[in-house]
Amino acid sequence: MIQKKILALAIFILMISFLGGMDEEDKILTLELGNKRLKDKTMDVSPGKIYSAREGKPIPFSKMIMEMKDCDFVYVGETHNSLPMHDIQLKIIQALYEQDRNVSVGLEMFPVGYQEAMNKWSMGILSKQEFIHESQWYVNWNFNFGFYEGIFKLTKDNKIPIYALNAPRKLITDIRMKGWDVLTEEEKEIVPNPDLTHEEHRTLIRTIFGSTELPHQMKGKGMDMMFEGLYRAQSAWDEVMAFNAVRAHEREDKRVVVLAGSGHLLYNLGINMRAYERSRKPFKTVVCIEIPENGGSIPVSRTLADYVWGIPEEKRPVYPSVGLRLKKFEGLENLVIESQPISGVALNAGFEKGDIVLSVDGKTYFDINELRIYLSQFKWNDEVKFQLLRDASQVEIALTFTPPEKEEEDI
Repeated sequence: MIQKKILALAIFILMISFLGGMDEEDKILTLELGNKRLKDKTMDVSPGKIYSAREGKPIPFSKMIMEMKDCDFVYVGETHNSLPMHDIQLKIIQALYEQDRNVSVGLEMFPVGYQEAMNKWSMGILSKQEFIHESQWYVNWNFNFGFYEGIFKLTKDNKIPIYALNAPRKLITDIRMKGWDVLTEEEKEIVPNPDLTHEEHRTLIRTIFGSTELPHQMKGKGMDMMFEGLYRAQSAWDEVMAFNAVRAHEREDKRVVVLAGSGHLLYNLGINMRAYERSRKPFKTVVCIEIPENGGSIPVSRTLADYVWGIPEEKRPVYPSVGLRLKKFEGLENLVIESQPISGVALNAGFEKGDIVLSVDGKTYFDINELRIYLSQFKWNDEVKFQLLRDASQVEIALTFTPPEKEEEDI
């Protein structure tokens, strides 16, 4: 099933944040978690409508925005490769800015060390290409900038402050593998000690984990240990983004619109809950749900989010995902394939872990961001030629951006 593959990908990259193509009986959407008054109630969600959890029925967009008027934080979830969801984020930010210009935007995709690039963008100092280079967009994120371009244009045109909310990936990996205590004192200043005692949040993440089709090599005796590592990482992500969202609010006393993967926001148990515990400031959460074609409507818990926005399921993402993980090694200029692809158009294309990238379409790349910038321009059905060095022999791979089959979407 599509949602199983989406969640499997999330497990692989340790970032549970996708909510696309859910089956009508998916238990993740109907858990009895969160608000005690509503946790045993559901509502049927159809595409093209916004549902109020409080009222249990559709409401106009204007009413949703009005109800956000006194909120210091607004969280809008996303599936990272869904342009319709990013268009909804853009629409919400625009409406909140028109309601009250005292607004800022917090971004999951950037570690706090890149805040200077964020400041330059909001001030109009950088061009798009300069920003992509200076922010190391395709190293930090690796989702096509086109998904987010409208949002960034809005912030630049209106000088809306944007804030990096995340931590360096290495710190999250260290927490996943060994726990928060292994961090240095300096690193602990960046990532607060994540609270692992939220039982409802643990239930949510355990349910997602248990619903995921894991490959054979990830099953067995180490399953519980793997989950605990995953849970530490997820909690650390939520904790650090909550911490930085609150700091962003305190810095200029502006409302913060937080854009993050929906898995960080479900049932108001993620970033939103942790930020509230720190600030006690009011908030609202919006989560989008893709409704399968010809699916009519699907039942959703009224505690999933304050507002649930039903959207039609996409046949495929607007921009292809390459799915190549690249790495630099000391003493070697060329880029190296870090692991065998598990997603994107590179899946089953013939790449292997350890392949050295000699050239792409005849050009040599020594910088990960530069190569990914080049690959980001290609559309479905385009082709790119890789020259690789494998076991002292040259190998050529013609990578075709073949559209996914229906059952393989979003892998």
